[in-house]
Amino acid sequence: MAAPAAAPLLRLLLLAVCWLVAAGTAAGAKILPSPSNLNYSFIHICTLNWTWNPPENISSSCNLEYSSDIVINGVPEDRREWSKSRFRVTDAHLNEEMHLRVRSECKNDNTSEPSSWVETPLLPKGIPGTAAVDLSCVWHNLEYMACTWRPGENASSDTNYTLFYWFDGLENPKKCSNSSVDQGIFECIFSLTFPKVTSTYPAITILIRDDSEEIMPVCASKNPTTLVKPATPRQLTLSKTNDRIDVKWSESETFPGSCLHYEVKCFNGDLDIGQIIPSEMNSVSIAGIDANSKYTCKVRAKPKRECYNSDFHSDWSEEKSIGEKRDSAIYVVLIITIPSIVAVSTIILLVYLKRLKILILPPIPDPREILKRMFGEQNEDAQSSAKDDPMNAFDKIIIEEEINSLILTETSESTNPDKENR
Repeated sequence: MAAPAAAPLLRLLLLAVCWLVAAGTAAGAKILPSPSNLNYSFIHICTLNWTWNPPENISSSCNLEYSSDIVINGVPEDRREWSKSRFRVTDAHLNEEMHLRVRSECKNDNTSEPSSWVETPLLPKGIPGTAAVDLSCVWHNLEYMACTWRPGENASSDTNYTLFYWFDGLENPKKCSNSSVDQGIFECIFSLTFPKVTSTYPAITILIRDDSEEIMPVCASKNPTTLVKPATPRQLTLSKTNDRIDVKWSESETFPGSCLHYEVKCFNGDLDIGQIIPSEMNSVSIAGIDANSKYTCKVRAKPKRECYNSDFHSDWSEEKSIGEKRDSAIYVVLIITIPSIVAVSTIILLVYLKRLKILILPPIPDPREILKRMFGEQNEDAQSSAKDDPMNAFDKIIIEEEINSLILTETSESTNPDKENR
């Protein structure tokens, strides 16, 4: 029974010993002195070289290294590096508040603590909101780079931005002189070529600033392999053999061999239902076509991932057509026109036949209508005359009565023979 009671006491003693050992080790740990004279200098337009001096009174047993990090607008970028060298090369953030901080550490040494951070700022110059924004660059056909940007919201309308560029291989930065402005969008184009045998491309450093100190400069670093846009394929030709169409176009003169793949789009009729055919070469064959139809094709290029990590396609080439196809619009016009012509012709024919019938078989006038019109006109004349001359009116009335009695007599005589015949 004594052994189990002693076990907890033994554990407490062991914990106390461990705590004392750890406390003694912590008490003996030293905080290293910090590096001194941290400073920076511009190597090129947007490249900084940070330098510092080693800390003093460092033990020879210390495996001394320097830990450095970048702080932008008070936020660490977590791009920490460890190095025995007393410098670090970084890109400059000229339109933001930038700090580089560094401290000394003894690697694989538990008897010392890292030193405190030492920081040196690089403060922005110019009025906030005047720096160029939305910088975008495209490397066209491995021949020239075109960069566009917009002015800052607080920049004046007469701000004259200038673009400078540099990459490893240039002795000095170059100024882009081929610039233009269109509807508030700035653009500058500069030549950029490398040998075809090049497998790695240097980063392109770009600086946009104005001569005025009020305009805040801005720096950017571009990986050119992500900005590649091939030229539009040219000399597109189509040939047809039986049920097959062969499509060919010229090869690129600037890209290394096998660094482009193509997309060919051929359609018969509607553009939206065209078939896209991939090709690794500068030609493609399309089988199973309708020999009596018209086909239209176009092609575009895109860099291969193993050569350039770019998502840019070239523009579509000019469309080429082969074969003949009856225009459906003609059928629509015929469908509308023919019935209209037939209808108009039918109406004209009916009108013509009616007139012809009247000429051949004129209508027989109704005697009652003739007499009615005749005597009606006479009565009107008699009434008007009676108003003018009462004597003439009386004579005309007598004459009309005699005529009426004569007609009645003739009518009665013509009807009597019919009765007798009966």
